[in-house]
Amino acid sequence: MGKTIKEENMGHVSIQALSKSYTEKRRRARSVNGNGSYERGEQMLVLDEINLEFANGEMVCILGPSGCGKSTLVRILAGFEQGTSGRVFIDGKEVCGPSSEHVFVFQYSGLLPWLTVWGNVCLGVRKMKEKEKMAERVQQNIDIVGLTGFEHLYPHQLSGGMQRRAELARALVVNPDILFMDEPFAGLDFLTRVNLREEIINMHILIKKTIIFITHDIDEALVMGDRLVVFSDRPAKVKLALPLDFSHPRDFAKTPALSDLRKEIYSVLGVHYAL
Repeated sequence: MGKTIKEENMGHVSIQALSKSYTEKRRRARSVNGNGSYERGEQMLVLDEINLEFANGEMVCILGPSGCGKSTLVRILAGFEQGTSGRVFIDGKEVCGPSSEHVFVFQYSGLLPWLTVWGNVCLGVRKMKEKEKMAERVQQNIDIVGLTGFEHLYPHQLSGGMQRRAELARALVVNPDILFMDEPFAGLDFLTRVNLREEIINMHILIKKTIIFITHDIDEALVMGDRLVVFSDRPAKVKLALPLDFSHPRDFAKTPALSDLRKEIYSVLGVHYAL
């Protein structure tokens, strides 16, 4: 039998001495006959000896400068890439490739435009033999993300925020152990981002999935996360990794320790807090 939302979740992540480098291509000058060729370039180190551990059911927010390697780390965790050295374990098993238990939500909409919200959400469970249970699971996850009543609309009929919710429901319907979210609010207006933050926090409290959440927004990370990781500029090293032991809802004005931590992170990232 498949897992249900009420069952105990998996999702323990262990990252051990993980490094990643890429080889830059260098183009030789064109020869007299007009043909060009490439020669091996220098190694560009992106991730430098990353050691981290995330507990089952944690929402981990990863901050860092643009281009530092946050997305590279998440792609390695999800099995889409391999590290140059080091190892990654999820629930005690080494990650060697993608898994149906680990679902990725990308920066921009990946909904299929010719399918309705219902059609997109049921993609991951369309092969279930018990169609009644399949329909129940699809509806359950549509309800969780607040799209009840919009099941039969197509992506072009939805706002940006509603499209993100539909993608989230499509990810949740397969009941993954880990949800990877790489800047899922990219391109959304401020009010929509704030509303989606609240919805994802509430969803996480309900289903307790491990969520690895990439963001550039310091306040977003502090408001949403159970754990915070801050990367340096490339090659990325861990500058800060700590649990966020603050209850929800979180208010900077009413929680001096949270406000002080925000100032510390601005300083760690080399950004002026007051302008």
